[in-house]
Amino acid sequence: MSKFWSSVVNNLKPYTPGEQPKVPGLIKLNTNEHCLPPSTEAMAALGNVSSEALRRYPDPESTALRRAIANAEGLSEGQVFVGNGSDEVLAHIFQGLLSSNDSLVAPDITYSFYPVWAALYGLKLKTEALLADFTIDVNRLLQHPESILLANPNAPTGRALTLAEIKRLVDSNPDRLVVVDEAYYGFGADSASSLLTEAENLIVTRSLSKSHALAGLRVGYALGSAELIEGLTRVKDSFNSYPLDACAQSVATAAIEDTQWLSRSSALVTENRDRLTQDLRDLGFEVCPSLANFIFVQHPQHEGRDLFEYLRAKNILVRRWDKKPIANFLRITVGTHEECSALVQCLKERCAP
Repeated sequence: MSKFWSSVVNNLKPYTPGEQPKVPGLIKLNTNEHCLPPSTEAMAALGNVSSEALRRYPDPESTALRRAIANAEGLSEGQVFVGNGSDEVLAHIFQGLLSSNDSLVAPDITYSFYPVWAALYGLKLKTEALLADFTIDVNRLLQHPESILLANPNAPTGRALTLAEIKRLVDSNPDRLVVVDEAYYGFGADSASSLLTEAENLIVTRSLSKSHALAGLRVGYALGSAELIEGLTRVKDSFNSYPLDACAQSVATAAIEDTQWLSRSSALVTENRDRLTQDLRDLGFEVCPSLANFIFVQHPQHEGRDLFEYLRAKNILVRRWDKKPIANFLRITVGTHEECSALVQCLKERCAP
């Protein structure tokens, strides 16, 4: 604590990101990075960034990237906002759109950065419990007049709402903002972006970290009405006019335009996820149905913390939380076929019937 800290900073409980250890031979399945390298087109774009582009300030509007995203989504450029990772985009949404109200509603088990932003921007975060199978109860959310924030697929469970369920939320009250965090877009869940042609109370956020294997690039974006996007742009230009550097803009544009890579890589992750799910079920694990690039599992005969420590000792890193409803669960990133096989073989030695 410092005498110079504000009361807000003094009371903050910052988000704790997943570990990024540098251990030789580590099988890293804890932070949901993509299991494949990025698109070759994206890597070529990185190599083609000129010295002149680095000497000059980057395009403050990220025009080429926003155009590529707009073309991919069938939207106008004015409906696309980009930022330094979807975390920054979401932070701007909290400040520029959600802070116009006193409170918002989110599931009680979800991305743990949400309460941090709420505290930072002076919002009361109300939560609704998930159902016993970890699905989001839309009926409970509909009872709230406040803005709604949800991750779809949800984290850390991997479960997703259907497009019809999201539309029901959006249509139920045109004066209530619905924010759908699609950080795990591209692995099988319905996207809410198709609703944006009519819905003015919906904003969708995405990250290139998972879907495009670009976690190290830090690029995220939001899709919404021109009015909502203008609000975010006002926040951005009052905070940092150049959030995306020249390299990030060039690489991200090439990645978005390489739709074949996205289709092929997403299919491979889905195939690996389905195989890993079945292999762990064969070992007696309960696996939550996932439409993300991770699975959420528990074993009825082994505590989650014990399995976490056992895997860690074997140089396999997964993630867990101490929060009571999910304390026995592990969240496991879907890795390569070889990584998943090594994980399963290791767990066989501990959990085989």
